[in-house]
Amino acid sequence: MINTIIRSTVYFVVCVLLQVLIFNNIHFFRIATPFVFLYFIVKLPVGMSKSLVIFLSFLIGLVIDIFSNTPGMQAAACTVAGLARNPLIAFLAGKDLPEGVFPSFKTFTYGVYFRYVSSLVLIHHVVLFFIESMTLFDPLFLLMRMGASAGLTVLLILIAETFNLELQKSEE
Repeated sequence: MINTIIRSTVYFVVCVLLQVLIFNNIHFFRIATPFVFLYFIVKLPVGMSKSLVIFLSFLIGLVIDIFSNTPGMQAAACTVAGLARNPLIAFLAGKDLPEGVFPSFKTFTYGVYFRYVSSLVLIHHVVLFFIESMTLFDPLFLLMRMGASAGLTVLLILIAETFNLELQKSEE
C-alpha cells in the first residue's frame, strides 16, 4: 500500500514537471501538442476505487490547468478520462486482473496496452479540443489537431513505458 502511494506520487510529480517545463512548449507545426501527463492516469493501479481515480484525474488536470493557464479545460478532460478508465480496462483487459497491478506491457499484452492507452488518450483529447474550440467552425482542423496530438501523446507514452519496462527488467 505504501509502495503504491509512493510510486503514484512520483508518477504525479514527474508527469506534471515534464508537462509544464518541457511538453507545454512543444507545438509541432502548430497542430500537435503532446500531453504526456496522461501517463499518470494510465499508470494508476488496477482495482483502485472509481471515485479515487476520478479525483486523482481531476487533480492532475487542475494542476496542469494552474501551470498552463487553461481555466478548467484539462481538469474537465482528465475527469472524463478518469471516469472512462476503469470500464475501459474491464472491457479491454477483462475482469480477471489482480488488484493493485500497474498497467504495463507486462501486465497487459502489448496489443491490449496499446488499445488502452490509445483509447484513454483519444477520450481526453476529444473532450479537451471540443472544450477548447467550443465550435465546429473548422472541423477538419479540429480533427487534425485531435489526431496529431493524440498520436504524438500515445507515441511518447509508449516510449516512456518501454523505458519503464527496461528499468524493471534491469532491477530483476
